[in-house]
Amino acid sequence: MAEDDLTARRTATEGRGAREAVRIGGRKLTIEDVAAIADGRAGVALNGDPAWRAHIERGAEFLRARLDAGATVYGVNTGYGDACVVSVPPELVEALPLQLTRYHGCGMGRLLEPAETRAVVAARLNSLAYGYSGVRVTLLERLADLINFDVLPRIPAEGSVGASGDLTPLSYVAAALVGERDVAYRGQVREAGEVWAELGRSPLHLAPKEGLALMNGTAVMTGLACLAFTRAAQLTRLASRLTALCTVALDGRAAHFDATIFEVKPHAGQAQAAAWIREDLAGREDTSGQRLQDRYSIRCAPHVIGVAQDALSWVRRDVENELNSANDNPLIDVDGERVLHGGNFYGGHIAFAMDALKTAVANLADLMDRQFALIVDDKFNNGLPRNLSGASLARAPICHGFKAVQISSSAWTAEALKLTMPASVFSRSTEAHNQDKVSMGTIAARDCLRVLELTEQVAAAHTLAAAQAARLRLSVTPGTSLTGPLAAFVERVGALSPFVGEDRPLERELRALTQTIADGALVAACAPRAYDEAGR
Repeated sequence: MAEDDLTARRTATEGRGAREAVRIGGRKLTIEDVAAIADGRAGVALNGDPAWRAHIERGAEFLRARLDAGATVYGVNTGYGDACVVSVPPELVEALPLQLTRYHGCGMGRLLEPAETRAVVAARLNSLAYGYSGVRVTLLERLADLINFDVLPRIPAEGSVGASGDLTPLSYVAAALVGERDVAYRGQVREAGEVWAELGRSPLHLAPKEGLALMNGTAVMTGLACLAFTRAAQLTRLASRLTALCTVALDGRAAHFDATIFEVKPHAGQAQAAAWIREDLAGREDTSGQRLQDRYSIRCAPHVIGVAQDALSWVRRDVENELNSANDNPLIDVDGERVLHGGNFYGGHIAFAMDALKTAVANLADLMDRQFALIVDDKFNNGLPRNLSGASLARAPICHGFKAVQISSSAWTAEALKLTMPASVFSRSTEAHNQDKVSMGTIAARDCLRVLELTEQVAAAHTLAAAQAARLRLSVTPGTSLTGPLAAFVERVGALSPFVGEDRPLERELRALTQTIADGALVAACAPRAYDEAGR
């Protein structure tokens, strides 16, 4: 391992305490790297290679030399956007970046969550570290400080059309660096300048292109997309486990998941989902007394889950390409001694990926809600109590088990399905028709996160109901058993929410389980095994 790799993997000793550091610069980040930074498991460390640092500095020096030679560079000695025809006098060039950060301070809506904010900063830092943005190492170091000291800009979620990048939300990152606006620090809302002083740093004075480099890129949509990918991947695994559990609860047939079925229609994702289900049902024997074919929400579950699983493969490709790209404008080609004016800030790939992913995830919500509807309905659940009530015979007439939870699940599912309208087709011409075709990538990413939130609520409700149904099946049908993985899963769910005998409010348990699902803790208990493309 190279020395700079060793340095990057050592524990960070500043800011949030000792923890591993993800190396930034000279290597590609993965979605998992961003997720580790976002949830606080890792800090960041800039590449210590002198050659890499020299390359970064050469970009800033080349840009300065072009200005000294009288060259015109967009956004450096011109106005922004449609105002690119306006020349900025030399005596105002140094003031221009700060003006950009200030007039874009008009975001609205909810503030990004801490994990979302860290993901955004990590995405912006990695893009600028690519070496085509004309910024100084000092700027990269200060962005790293935001992560390592957990100084979090308070970023409003709304206000970006996704080209020319995430200008307005990223202005809050730039403002934090220059000591303006508020940040979240150690559980308090503080003025950015005060926090830097407390940390022994001075607010950053932006060099000529640095305001534009910070803001003119796809970091918000990309950071959010990394988190969306992680949560979607967790849900495909959970939906597979719940399908297996419902198969037992409904006294259904394991043969629906036979490997040959998925070898002759070789979509890798559905083969993977079927393999997970098959592993959870290992040893289950079908009998002649069972229904010959289970309903579609059970029998076709791998085919539904498989769409999301397969989508994740190309979503990863596009998100990680965007994450590891120079996506501001103009770009500084130091080796070629050129300033390149282009449109890498356009977030079309992220927009399309998030529009597609939210649709696949909403289908998971619909699948789980349909399975839930089967197991609560005594017309279809093969002998389980109405609404999965665990009440005694004497109390059964007044107990309603999971009736209301299923109604709520249906509401959450409907809302998720409603949000699948693609954002990327709603381009709006703006900024004096300079930004006349835009991606809407940030809106698509936010929509995807909302669909994920709703689907995680559906998954929590379905998890409680499926665990209840499995327990009831063990008592209703002698000889029924759960495999080790399913038994351990039901036990884990029971530790969070005990068997529902007498009716009780389940809101707190649902909220706690939803958070556990979003964090990945419940899915980690599924302990997935790697399979080949045939699902074997």
